Amino acid sequence: MDIATIGGIFLGVVLIFGAIILGGDLTTFINVPSIMIVVGGTLASTLITFPLRDVGLAFQMAKQVFAQRKVDPNDVVRVIITVANLSRRQGLVALSKVRTDNQIFKKALNLIADGAAEDMIRQTLNIEIEALKQRRAVAQDVFRKMGAYAPAFGMLGTLIGLIQMLRSMSTPDSIGPGMAVALITTFYGSMLSSLIFLPIAGKLKSRTNEELANLSIIFQGALSILENNNPLLIYEKLSSFIPPRLRDAYDPTRTKDDKGNG
Repeated sequence: MDIATIGGIFLGVVLIFGAIILGGDLTTFINVPSIMIVVGGTLASTLITFPLRDVGLAFQMAKQVFAQRKVDPNDVVRVIITVANLSRRQGLVALSKVRTDNQIFKKALNLIADGAAEDMIRQTLNIEIEALKQRRAVAQDVFRKMGAYAPAFGMLGTLIGLIQMLRSMSTPDSIGPGMAVALITTFYGSMLSSLIFLPIAGKLKSRTNEELANLSIIFQGALSILENNNPLLIYEKLSSFIPPRLRDAYDPTRTKDDKGNG
């Protein structure tokens, strides 16, 4: 579970609504028609812009942002070195039996075990990585668009409220409350955009960059295993992807005891 994402949203909600409570009545900021305009309008425009499948995929990836922990690249390097040791002891065919949750890594190991040519492995992994980048880019775009639509519908709701307020100018006592209700939709749109949609788009981009960095390690690691490189040489090569201050030292005894899970 990503504590930073959940903690950031929780902190933002607490501070915003805490300030509201300290400054007045919370019920003043609850208006069902305003919520309908902002949330409904944002979803409607998003569905007009993107196919339903892309919207569903974007929300599914957003759910993963909350549920999945960050993968340490040192763990990826360690697993690849363990697999390299396995291939040196039992041969490349044994790689087909390695269990891993990473489908791209699993495909790479199966290709190596099946005796695929190096060019074939390169092309297949490059296609997988590019397809992943495209899927993630669409998901990020969905939330960026929602972050743009929400404030726009907030303004639209404010205009609707102002029109309704101006029609009741004959009763001056209703102008103040009417103006407050009219501005609530702008508040909803800005809050959803700044606290939910745009931060999720940014988090998806950050997670994508992290995953692509790990996939680059897997890509080079698979090619190194195919060449039957020494595990120490594989470590020296793959650890170059990790900043020096964050690298784990090479420990041959630890890699031999690890399982081939990743």
